[in-house]
Amino acid sequence: MAYEILADILVVLHFAFIVYVLLGGLLSLRWLRNIWFHLPCAAWGALIEFTGWICPLTPLEIRWRIMAGQQGYEDGFVSHYILPLVYPPGLTRSAQLWLGAGVILLNVAVYTVVILRWRRQRRRRDAHRQSPPQNT
Repeated sequence: MAYEILADILVVLHFAFIVYVLLGGLLSLRWLRNIWFHLPCAAWGALIEFTGWICPLTPLEIRWRIMAGQQGYEDGFVSHYILPLVYPPGLTRSAQLWLGAGVILLNVAVYTVVILRWRRQRRRRDAHRQSPPQNT
C-alpha cells in the first residue's frame, strides 16, 4: 500500500515537473529569479526528448508499482501517461523530437517576452532616477 501511494505521488510530481518545463517560464514574468530554476529544468526536459532517454523518475515509479504488487509498464512516462491524452498511443522518435522542439520554441517565446518586459521596466526605472525632483 505504501509503495502504491509513493508511486501515485511520484506520478503527480512527474506530471507537475513536465507542466513546469512547458509553462514555468511564464512564472518569470512575475518572479524574475524563477529563470535560474526553470532554465535547467527546461533544458533537462528537452534533452530527455531529443536523446530518447527515459527520465530517472520513470523506473523508480515502475519499481514502486511492482513492489506494491501492481503491474509495471515498459514505455516511458510521457508515452504511458501524457501521449494518450494528446496523441494516439505509441511514442515515435519523430514525436519525441517534436516534443523537444516544442519545449524549446515555447520557452524561447516566453523568455523573449520576459527579457523585453525586464528591459522596459529597467528603462522606466532609470528614467525615473534621472528625472529632476519636481518643485511644487
